[in-house]
Amino acid sequence: MKDGAPHVRDNRRVQRLARVVAALGSRIDGKRVATQDTVALLEAAIAPGERVCLEGNNQKQADFLAESLASCDATKVHDLHLVQSVLALPSHMDLFERGIARRVDFSFSGRRRHASRASSNRARSRSARSIPTSSSSAATSSTSRRTCA
Repeated sequence: MKDGAPHVRDNRRVQRLARVVAALGSRIDGKRVATQDTVALLEAAIAPGERVCLEGNNQKQADFLAESLASCDATKVHDLHLVQSVLALPSHMDLFERGIARRVDFSFSGRRRHASRASSNRARSRSARSIPTSSSSAATSSTSRRTCA
């Protein structure tokens, strides 16, 4: 910025680091934190309602991070907006069930135009099929199939 004022993102970073230092103190070793302090780190670093990018399922640390986040105290970390590629792990669903997360947006890297078109075509063909849920709808479904056939 031209006026020399600190950027908002820098202020948030400074505040986040101050919360982490206050919570963990001497348990921080440079940029490292012991595995057993991961939940305390997440609870200190993530403020309620923040947007969090979380690994989906394609990284070896995805399970560990998702389980650690799901282990957080929901009174400290809640109403998060997740950004990730897929909800693939049971701990991803735990985040919503415990109130830690309230919203999810999916993000992908690379071109997906052709994959999206194929996917939407498959979805359309699936939605055209009717799957009976009760005996009365089964009868209706059979009747409609006979008249169409």
